[in-house]
Amino acid sequence: MDPTFLILVFLVVVALAFDFLNGLHDAANSIATIVSTRVLSARWAVIWAAFFNFIAFLFFGLHVAKMVGSGIVDPHIISDRLIFAALMGAISWNLLTWWLGIPSSSSHALIGGLVGAAIAKVGGLSAIQWAGLGKTTAGIVVSPTVGFVLALVLVLVVSWTFLKSSPFFADRVFRKLQFVSAALYSLGHGGNDAQKTMGIIAALLFAHGATNEPGHIPFWVVIACQAAMGFGTLFGGWRIVHTMGSKITRLTPMQGFCAETGGAITLFLATHIGVPVSTTHTITGAIVGVGASRRVSAVRWGVAKNIVVAWVITLPAAALTAAVFYYLGFWMR
Repeated sequence: MDPTFLILVFLVVVALAFDFLNGLHDAANSIATIVSTRVLSARWAVIWAAFFNFIAFLFFGLHVAKMVGSGIVDPHIISDRLIFAALMGAISWNLLTWWLGIPSSSSHALIGGLVGAAIAKVGGLSAIQWAGLGKTTAGIVVSPTVGFVLALVLVLVVSWTFLKSSPFFADRVFRKLQFVSAALYSLGHGGNDAQKTMGIIAALLFAHGATNEPGHIPFWVVIACQAAMGFGTLFGGWRIVHTMGSKITRLTPMQGFCAETGGAITLFLATHIGVPVSTTHTITGAIVGVGASRRVSAVRWGVAKNIVVAWVITLPAAALTAAVFYYLGFWMR
């Protein structure tokens, strides 16, 4: 069998492994609030999230996939060695932060890995497409900020609407509504995050001449990536669930609904315009927003600060790791 084809298959499997780890690592983003408010047990929450992760391709275009596949680095420099290094850089960082229970961004780990591998290949910054990278890095600030604002506004609107309702009635209503908000957030997660791996595989297929353009996404790639992410979510990320669901701030069902809905709206907007944002950043901003709506001291700012530090170092750390793997991958073309 052609060795080039075997390497292609191997790298597609590695890309799907990253997608699986993305679901495993970021499952907490979709289910932390609904678990912490005890609306669903962890077992049923991951099943709920995994289902909506998988069907997300029915609701969104492939704008994010095309951005990752051709808008971050020059697609004409893509090679097996570069993709291998990018994926290994992202996977290594994901595994480290998952083990430590730090909700870092799988998205920015992948983008950082891609950029680091490209810099290692060309020996400089000439292969970087700055417009696409600029949109992605802007998301580090914009997505949690928008999530924060939307969640805060939703809390104020909902609190005013249910001002005369009894706490028991409001709690019962929002326990039901959290099923909807968690589903919406899982759709946003599956729609934005799974597409990043689609973009990587599409760029790889283009490098092998299997497609005519780097932005073309075969349907089998779409299904494989959505399924890999869904299976990853089924296995959950319990360490990060604990951080997201209880360490930052304590949540009621109403606050969980507002956080998930604010985060979902942010992800829907980003996916629609083709910007690969971090679901981790988005939901963290939303959770901080609902916590701050009570009082500033309700947020454990020390935990939030540690998460922000992880955000800042994810891109360069994954890039550096990918560059190391690029030099280790000398046996690839």
